[in-house]
Amino acid sequence: MSDNETETKAITIRTAGFDARFPNTNQTKHCWQNYVDYFKCIKARGEDFAPCQQFFRAYHSLCPNDFISKWDTQREEGNFPVKLDP
Repeated sequence: MSDNETETKAITIRTAGFDARFPNTNQTKHCWQNYVDYFKCIKARGEDFAPCQQFFRAYHSLCPNDFISKWDTQREEGNFPVKLDP
């Protein structure tokens, strides 16, 4: 490759797909449900279970980082408002 040539790569950007349970534009409940579903899934099946990753990708694309860090802190401190055991 010469100095003037640049290499380009295709980047695929994905976000959470449509979920009929959350038809409104406010996606806060959708964000919350995917966060809870992810942690329930990994507790039940383990982090290597591939279908759990759909919840991970969905909540990371829908939830603000402030929400995620707040909920992570609550889980670590043991005062998260949802029981995540399977």
